[in-house]
Amino acid sequence: MIQPRTAVGTPQSRVDGRLKVTGRALYAADHPTDGVLYAAVVDSSVGRGRITVIDDRGALAHPGVLRVISHRNAPRLPYVDNPGSNNPPGTRLRVFQDDRVRFFGQPVAVVVATTHEAAQQGARLVTVTYAAEQPSTDLATAPADEPATYARGDAEGALGTAPVRLDLTYRTARNHHNPMEPHATIARWDGDRLTVWDKTQWVVGGTQQELAAVFGIPQTSVRVISPFVGGAFGSGLRAWPHTTVAALAARETGRPVKLVMARRQLYFGTGFRPAYSYRLRLGSDRTGRLTAMTHEIRGETSSYETFTEAMLAPGQMLYSMPNVRQAYSTVPLDVNTPIWMRGPGYASAALVIESAMDELAHELGIDPIELRKRNEPAADESTGQPFSTRRLRECYDVGAHEFGWRRRNPKPASTRDGDWLIGTGMAAAVYDTARAPAQAHVRLNADGTALVESATSDMGPGTYTSMPQVAADALGLTMDTVRFRLGDSLMPPTPPHGGSMTMASVGSAVQDGCDKVRRQAITLAVNDPRSPLRGVNPDDVLVRKGRMHVKSDPTRGETYRQLLTRNGRDHLEVIGSWAPSPENRFSMYGYGAAFAEVAVDARLGLIRVRRLLGVYDAGRIVNPKLADSQALGGMVGGIGAALLEHTVTDPRDGRIVNANLADYLVPVNADIRDLRAIYLDGEDREADPLGVKGLAELVLVGVAPAIANAVFHATGRRIRDFPITADALL
Repeated sequence: MIQPRTAVGTPQSRVDGRLKVTGRALYAADHPTDGVLYAAVVDSSVGRGRITVIDDRGALAHPGVLRVISHRNAPRLPYVDNPGSNNPPGTRLRVFQDDRVRFFGQPVAVVVATTHEAAQQGARLVTVTYAAEQPSTDLATAPADEPATYARGDAEGALGTAPVRLDLTYRTARNHHNPMEPHATIARWDGDRLTVWDKTQWVVGGTQQELAAVFGIPQTSVRVISPFVGGAFGSGLRAWPHTTVAALAARETGRPVKLVMARRQLYFGTGFRPAYSYRLRLGSDRTGRLTAMTHEIRGETSSYETFTEAMLAPGQMLYSMPNVRQAYSTVPLDVNTPIWMRGPGYASAALVIESAMDELAHELGIDPIELRKRNEPAADESTGQPFSTRRLRECYDVGAHEFGWRRRNPKPASTRDGDWLIGTGMAAAVYDTARAPAQAHVRLNADGTALVESATSDMGPGTYTSMPQVAADALGLTMDTVRFRLGDSLMPPTPPHGGSMTMASVGSAVQDGCDKVRRQAITLAVNDPRSPLRGVNPDDVLVRKGRMHVKSDPTRGETYRQLLTRNGRDHLEVIGSWAPSPENRFSMYGYGAAFAEVAVDARLGLIRVRRLLGVYDAGRIVNPKLADSQALGGMVGGIGAALLEHTVTDPRDGRIVNANLADYLVPVNADIRDLRAIYLDGEDREADPLGVKGLAELVLVGVAPAIANAVFHATGRRIRDFPITADALL
């Protein structure tokens, strides 16, 4: 019997909200630990070279400083290969294992002291001398690796005969995640067993596996605890060197050690969205039907690891065209390794492709929505597979109606509001429906409450709230009787908390476990001579508010509490699990259409985003309130990518010039006006049992190109270097 849905689909408030706003939610650095010491990292002040001298005498003489650990006195660490992690191909940075400096800000020593202040001052007193070399930091001039390629048809031949051809080059800036909570780790050894409290998006496969590999100990000897994550946007998808430093310092001192990264250290101590140079050539006929595209992409990576992301997928499947050629080259630079950032790959690729589609629409005099509709594919032309669902046309239509698109004068620079030039733009959005195996422990207690546990994370999307919604419906309980716990490697394993896969993967495992427990209880009841449900077909039993009853006769039934108490059972429990089918029969993506209105000061070039609208085909929406939180946050991130966010590197030494929130600009409240999201009603049962497709990545993807296209419509000036700044419009 299928349980009725009473919680899923309703706008529930965050169950952990009160803890957070009252300061009672414990983040990585907040956990009380007896006898804790404090660590501060000394980072390199050159971008490439070798360490010749480390003078730590001043630091060791400072009151409270106990140890200074560097490559001179650190033990050799095994650094066993960790193929199940998110570490890119290459050789990961091995902290304090040699004298080599690979990028500006690399950890070269750590100071351990009795107070945070003493550790910080001690780090400032360490003097490091280098044999410096000139770092390579220029994406445009550095040599590239061999490209990853894709081709179908004859793109060059088709371009040569295309009636309409565009040859465009776009450049996107490096972006940093800048979460509110800085990365931090507390490490404690108990004999040969290690416990860490860490900011991570992957408790098991990330921090636990990596620390076990670094120290050469069994994975079961490492416990990772991470109940709250104060934002991450992808920066917590792997274990960074500071986590190893904290664990090493704790082992060397024999006491727990807390290491909290300074805000500036987040710019080189964790990853970033890499900068890209992207040449796109496209051809079409005079009616706007695409005949060919070529994509030549160069992206940053470090000199010691090769980071790539899903830059190629949108160009292969978003539009119908017979001829495509792609080449994606990584460019090794003397920088730290990039990492996925919200909407990874797709956001950067869509910024280029959707800007180019707008340029083609203008060239042909065709409405941008109509151009996209004319190039809608019937199936995924990169695989030949049918789409599980693809309602992009509907996203266009709903968005155009709600946004008032038809009132738009298509002529650029034709609409004014006083000194402001007004423009509107739109773009398509797409993101892969990611899923992976997951498990969850479900326990139904004799008092009628339930506990669900899984080693996933909650960096902000609302995992603590959405999982109880799924569990409550599957168990036939109310949400207030379901408790969800997460963020502990002792719990059942899950995939990374990223890529919009948590709801599909962990949520499906939660539903599986709760379905099994509910069926256990019903089976116990129908076989219990004392139960009013004795002899009933289990398929005819429903559960509502903790009471099992016959569907056709609601008066005949009993509660979980009555059943378990009578049978002397204090609980029922199972491990729920789910994994996507190995038979990949469908092309699965979430889709959306983003619409933007901007105002540009005609004299000063200042850009203001007046309103944004996003319409999304994202499958079932488990919690519309949380979905709005995700969508509006994604729109804010898109504003940043389009107009503000840009990491600046000094080519002389690789130093990041704007490594702070005063100089690295992000949108603030004054930048945000009217944001709105609409979700098409539906589900994708081919994707997972819940019918969800993923939302958090998708909602960022189309925003920046929609804004860029609106800026062109307002001004008549096409800017292909991002972010678009006022000086580019003057």
